[in-house]
Amino acid sequence: MLQKKLLTWFSHHARKLPWRGTHDPYRVWVSEIMLQQTQVATVAEYFPRFLEAFPTISVLAEADEESVLRLWEGLGYYRRARQLHAAAKVMAAEHAGRFPDAFSDVLKLPGVGRYTAGAILSISRGEHLPILEANTVRLFARLLALELPTHSAAAQKALWAYAEELVQPREFPPGEVNQALMEVGSLVCTPQKPACGACPLRDFCESRRQECVERIPVMPPKMQYEARREAAVVIRRDGCVCLMRYAPERRWGGLWDFPRTEITEEPPEDFLQKFIKTVTGLKIRLGRHLKTIRHGVTKYRITLDCYEGLLSPGGKLHEKTPLGEELRWVAISEISDYPLSVTGRKIAKLLAE
Repeated sequence: MLQKKLLTWFSHHARKLPWRGTHDPYRVWVSEIMLQQTQVATVAEYFPRFLEAFPTISVLAEADEESVLRLWEGLGYYRRARQLHAAAKVMAAEHAGRFPDAFSDVLKLPGVGRYTAGAILSISRGEHLPILEANTVRLFARLLALELPTHSAAAQKALWAYAEELVQPREFPPGEVNQALMEVGSLVCTPQKPACGACPLRDFCESRRQECVERIPVMPPKMQYEARREAAVVIRRDGCVCLMRYAPERRWGGLWDFPRTEITEEPPEDFLQKFIKTVTGLKIRLGRHLKTIRHGVTKYRITLDCYEGLLSPGGKLHEKTPLGEELRWVAISEISDYPLSVTGRKIAKLLAE
């Protein structure tokens, strides 16, 4: 039987990860949220620190958002952290600080969908619930020789049905089955050059039988990236720098950053001086170029130029930007206490050198 071979393989090849071997739904939940769109090795580094700071749902619920974001800094997709925090508050208010038992209640938590709810309850409570995420989508599509785009409604229906079938036999613990399936997808049934000869499920693989593994899964068209030019301005005053906090609905919502904008006019010097005056109320002259940082966010490939902004007389820092984002003078020695965007942290390190 497929599940027996799968679990035998898992018992010998499962990676030792800090969230494995627990039935605590809180720990499983945190790990599953962190693992969304993030490498396992990265999460393995962040998970223990986060749990040390926030060991229970109640502690997380009582924490301020900045503390949560500071511990999340570098993991990216910060909306996950804000939703994790919001969900902890819901559980503290409505479930006495406990993780809910019912699937329907888990689905109501901010940031939790069908996959995450199934993963948490199958691993922590032994519920016979299916999961479907990137690794198992690829694995199931190959096992079924599914020649449909995996994001299509027909493919999703077939994949969820197959996932549900795999966790139904009562003699196999569903949490172990789900974790083993994800592990095979991650370590063996990889996107490029899958190790079919080492796969515990090779005898059940229709793609292998039909010799079509290389063209499955059928993926959506690759994202077309857009080049974007941005600038950040470092404005200093009496050992402090000007920081702005992004609104929750914006990219990096809740994080602090140096005033930053897309460059839409030339020359950039004049444009940035106008931008700073409009957004912060400060008058500046553009000083030296500090650094160029290249990075990617969603569909953008960004070239970020960092400049020094030299204060001129006659300006005063607004409390908020025109978009309602908080502005603050922050001591350079205290920047490490603030949750910053990844590029913001790189700029802050320049100031410390």
